Amino acid sequence: MATNWTVHYQQKLPDILAELRTYVEMETPTHDKQAVDHLGVFIADRFRSLGCKVDIIPQSTYGNQLRVEYGEGDEQIMVLGHFDTVKELGTLVREPWKIEDGRVFGPGTYDMKAGIIFCYFALKTIVEENIPLKSKLVFFWNTDEEIGSVSSEKWIREEARRSKCALVIEPAAGDGSLKTSRKGGGEFVLKVTGRAAHAGNDHALGVNAIEEIAHHVIAIQSFTDYDAGTTLSVGTIRGGSVSNVIPDYVEADIDVRISTSEEAERITTLMNQLSPVLHGAQLTVEGGITKPPMERTSGTEELFLQAQAQAQLEGFTLTERGVGGTSDGNFAADEGTPTLDGLGPVGDGAHASHEHVVIDAIPGRIAVLLRLFSSL
Repeated sequence: MATNWTVHYQQKLPDILAELRTYVEMETPTHDKQAVDHLGVFIADRFRSLGCKVDIIPQSTYGNQLRVEYGEGDEQIMVLGHFDTVKELGTLVREPWKIEDGRVFGPGTYDMKAGIIFCYFALKTIVEENIPLKSKLVFFWNTDEEIGSVSSEKWIREEARRSKCALVIEPAAGDGSLKTSRKGGGEFVLKVTGRAAHAGNDHALGVNAIEEIAHHVIAIQSFTDYDAGTTLSVGTIRGGSVSNVIPDYVEADIDVRISTSEEAERITTLMNQLSPVLHGAQLTVEGGITKPPMERTSGTEELFLQAQAQAQLEGFTLTERGVGGTSDGNFAADEGTPTLDGLGPVGDGAHASHEHVVIDAIPGRIAVLLRLFSSL
């Protein structure tokens, strides 16, 4: 494949940006099923126009999931992405589509509608140029990734088990690096019940739930192990009523991030072993680690080296790094499927008002995708 596809996609940039604008201006907040499905129908039609088989997986609460298949054969490559966003309807009024200083702005540009556009144009070239594939391509376009893939996890895991590898089209790391590891994570809720009493008259009769939880806040924070890539953060505390009443209830939300399955087990054990310090206090621990870590394996390394080699053929260099955030790639990796993440756009501002994609980097990213789709 001697063609320099980066040059090819540089010439296609007006079409690519026009397609991206169409996606971005269809706002898709996760919790608005009608809005998400509106874009889903459009995406389904676009991929059908390339000869893909599109299965729409109905969902009652969130947007319908899309499974898009192209090619033949027993082996398949899974390509993962999502088109829901954290931005509510009306965000476009405050954060309109615009092109400025070599960057394209708008809600969902970077996280991660551009990634789906990249796949569409890579596949469009494969179809138009009749480029042979070694493996069938299965694109899974998710509609509830931003809230933890509550309705889609089972489909992602099932598809991953059938796949030789998984390519995740989430945005690149801030410096353009691919993501070869991601932390897992979740949230625990610690609930403490004490005994209410008058703070002046019956102080000794009360069991102060806030005092009790204070002991555990210090303990939980100490479970953090930076060397192991483990962090715990007590993010919110709610409890008490008025200052002259001994508080009988308080609860805390604890964010957890872990880099290995061993650390996930350690933290889960420690949280469940918490016991009362004050006589008469009661503890309840809820929640847990809901996303396993995406660990860098030999299979992941092979995928990265392949992507790096394809980028070199296009005249640029790809680097790798591990990140703290999670994606659907965590589920694929947990099934033992070699997984490479961050193959989407270069830019910044995920979930923020300055969300944008760097335009000059678009052609090279699509070129690498085309090469991976046809060489794996």
